Amino acid sequence: MRNHLRTFTLLAVLTALFMGAGYLIGGPTGMLVALLFAGAMNLVSYWNADKIVLRMYRAVEVDADHPEPLIRNYAADVLALAQRADMPAPRIYVIDQDQPNAFATGRDPQHAAVAATRGLLSMLDRREIRGVMAHELAHVKNRDTLTMTITATIAGAIGALANFAFLFGGRDGEGRATGIFGAIVIAIVGPIAAGLVQMAISRSREYEADRAGAEISGDPEALASALQKIEAYAKGGYVNPDAERNPATAHMFIINPLAGGKGDSLFSTHPATHNRIEALLGMTGGARVAAAPPRGTSVPVTPSRRTGPWS
Repeated sequence: MRNHLRTFTLLAVLTALFMGAGYLIGGPTGMLVALLFAGAMNLVSYWNADKIVLRMYRAVEVDADHPEPLIRNYAADVLALAQRADMPAPRIYVIDQDQPNAFATGRDPQHAAVAATRGLLSMLDRREIRGVMAHELAHVKNRDTLTMTITATIAGAIGALANFAFLFGGRDGEGRATGIFGAIVIAIVGPIAAGLVQMAISRSREYEADRAGAEISGDPEALASALQKIEAYAKGGYVNPDAERNPATAHMFIINPLAGGKGDSLFSTHPATHNRIEALLGMTGGARVAAAPPRGTSVPVTPSRRTGPWS
């Protein structure tokens, strides 16, 4: 019930922002059009949440019979983790990108999908991949995915509306042009306000998904090690073209895919990785993960108090 209330509140806030931007652009008529447009987007996002983001990133569906051993193992482990979490098996996707990352989407556990990049499957060991995918399944089980996907859709639309205002100038309630300064206010304040709501929601849910995912896998250190490796890669300056074209989806990934993404600041989509790692290690009694080595090598970890089937 609490998750449904948070989702309703979030959608109400984002819809109000969308309507406000519409009013500044076109007065009462613009506000009405924005309301209708926001309602249509909510409906489309609800019924097609899994398809929208997967199409953006050109994800390809795979299964446990895939000819590549790496992908076959990944798919088999997702299915085993879903069974362990007592939840429906999600559809499983692979994204052909070098940046290691993953996300989950879908309107509910019965219509969910998880996706991992080839970079993640290549860089992490099998135990770490299980940790990451358990995190994504926790998002599904907690019904975060619907909220995160709709947030991405409306936040992106507010950004597009703000750009429209900047190009064509704002309008007051009587249809008069508000001038370039009014348009600049719309173009700047709208996306920032939408982003602040989006980011605050995302950060709180990442901590919870870390905790619940560690319980699903029974291996908190595996996720801690994976997060450290992924962030080390991100700090290397790799640019994800698809993420840069669709910045409103950044909060959906396990680590911010945008260049220069920071954690736990006012404008961050994710908590600081070192804070997430400390929280995970606290579940094991405070063991520490070794400093991340160069990409492609394995991170040594202290044996953890694992309770899962891969102990």
